[in-house]
Amino acid sequence: MTIILGIDPGLTRLGVGVIQHGPGRAVSLVHVDVYRTPAEDEPASRIGSLATQLAHLLDEYSPDVVALERVFAQHNLRTVMGTAQISGVVFALAHARSIPVSLRTPSEVKAAVTGHGRASKSQVGTLVQAILGLDEIPQPADAADALALAITEAWRGVAPIAASGETTLTPAQQAWRAAEAKAKRPRLTE
Repeated sequence: MTIILGIDPGLTRLGVGVIQHGPGRAVSLVHVDVYRTPAEDEPASRIGSLATQLAHLLDEYSPDVVALERVFAQHNLRTVMGTAQISGVVFALAHARSIPVSLRTPSEVKAAVTGHGRASKSQVGTLVQAILGLDEIPQPADAADALALAITEAWRGVAPIAASGETTLTPAQQAWRAAEAKAKRPRLTE
């Protein structure tokens, strides 16, 4: 079994989702939460608070890999800056624990979970609920997004684990890896 931590980075709301990945596409919920910081607090205090919570999470669950949403350009520079700052914290904490970090774009996550790269947040939440067999859609959307990141890593990532402990790839994962190799795009960044 592989433990995967998905992180939807944000300074006001940071979604975290821990799943267990078994043979093939089997995934199950381990933990989900959203860490919050008040917008009126100083950035150093907010980043420090989130760093402390993330460090405890990494130490408690010892994930095999962290799936982190890739920072992308938005019109709101303040949002991009907060997201980038928290992403840096994730990289530093993971590096200190020798945990690889896999970057995933929002459209890649939507495509993996729903089959369509332009799916809505509600569609992602509904499919996360169905995939993990949950009674409700994880709320707020940051929680569902973090779980979707973890699911994407399980299904398209670098370390799917079979029950025997050997690495196995589905045909779709083999095709994905071949396309990545052809494009010479790195799958993991530390």
